Amino acid sequence: MIRTLRLTALAAAFFSIMGGVASAQGVLPDFVELAKKNKPTVVNVSTAKVVQQRSALQRPPGGSQGKDPFEDFFGRFFESAPQRPHTSRSLGTGLIISRDGYILTNYHVVAGADEIKVKLSDAREFKGQLKGWDDKLDLALLKIETKDHLPVAALGDSDATEVGEWVMAIGNPFGLGNTVTAGIVSAKERVIGSGPYDDFIQTDASINPGNSGGPLINARGEVIGINTAIVAGGQGIGFAIPVNMARNVINQLKEKGKVTRGWLGVVIQPITPALAKSFGLQSGAGALLSDVVKEGPAQKAGLKSGDIITEFDGKKIREMNELPKLVAVTPVGKKVKVVILRNGKAETRIVLVEQMKEGGAEGGVTHIQEKIGITVSDLTPTLAAKFGIKATSGVAVMEVKAGGVGEEAGFAAGDVITEVDGVALSSVADFEKAVAAHKKGDVLRLLLQRGSMALYVALTIAP
Repeated sequence: MIRTLRLTALAAAFFSIMGGVASAQGVLPDFVELAKKNKPTVVNVSTAKVVQQRSALQRPPGGSQGKDPFEDFFGRFFESAPQRPHTSRSLGTGLIISRDGYILTNYHVVAGADEIKVKLSDAREFKGQLKGWDDKLDLALLKIETKDHLPVAALGDSDATEVGEWVMAIGNPFGLGNTVTAGIVSAKERVIGSGPYDDFIQTDASINPGNSGGPLINARGEVIGINTAIVAGGQGIGFAIPVNMARNVINQLKEKGKVTRGWLGVVIQPITPALAKSFGLQSGAGALLSDVVKEGPAQKAGLKSGDIITEFDGKKIREMNELPKLVAVTPVGKKVKVVILRNGKAETRIVLVEQMKEGGAEGGVTHIQEKIGITVSDLTPTLAAKFGIKATSGVAVMEVKAGGVGEEAGFAAGDVITEVDGVALSSVADFEKAVAAHKKGDVLRLLLQRGSMALYVALTIAP
């Protein structure tokens, strides 16, 4: 006991000496006060969606080869039985950003919902209206109607956030209600492959299912991120959308319900050490153009495949992922100076930024097809190399939504859809047109290319 007391005394003396430094850096924030201040601005978001209940027995694409014939027989029997609707429910979190009831959350929390309910920290419940969304950033804006002035979260500056800062997360993990966790900023500018504008803040503050859409708060009580993703099976690894990225789209979601972005019309890829050497470069800085969209802004300005963009609108491009984010926030119609490397020499081009088409993004047009529950993209050389795709036409399946009809039909990331009802596809636009021609309950026949194997799939359009 004496030894312990002596150590405690020594520690107290040390912290007394260092106290000024610790206090100045905000090493130990008052989490009690932070929680009291911010919990009233955080809401519970619950959704309900009516879906068709499907048979538990499903035949994989391609028939019953290698399967029990009795399972195949009963599978056909139950698949033909009437489908009963049931209600699917989910929980998430939201953040009050205005006194008149605007709430920011993740798009995946409310996507496809037939009903949205918002529960405040004082237990009052309201019907939530979806005012707009941005699937590329995974953000959605909700609105509740109330005559009371609501508590509003203070939005900070995520660009000024430093690795190692203390942060606090508030959310509704596993539906347990308003829950507070704490940790530090583990990293910034994380790219996790969730979309074209990946730029996440990584934290070790505990984030779990149900935290999606909740705030990540710094020691000053300011929101610096919107918690949105975790690593499956990982511990102490969570990701938040920087609040500055969210701030850029909030007004557009309020006014138009969607986001208008700039478009350059290029397909880009990173510069590996081997590629840098082949181009005679000292480093891999920049974005390599693997393809240029015909009649797009870049082609009109004289850019071509093999060019390396090193600067866009006065900002250096250190690595590939920086370019799409810079282009996206550039006003449509603005003339921008673009510096490229061509044959080892720097050249300057003036590009007139155009409006991104619906579902588009630098690197190829991508679209979430809600009816089928898959995300598809134009088939580019970059995607073909990534997935080892041999097909030269069609649309590539990027993601398959869990529980969707696409998953039930056996779709997998890397599949290429080459035909719909016997009509060949050459772009995402072709695919969307073909799906739009079918209504709820219609059967859609698709031809897939999976590696060296061709495969027909039939599925029923979901609500």
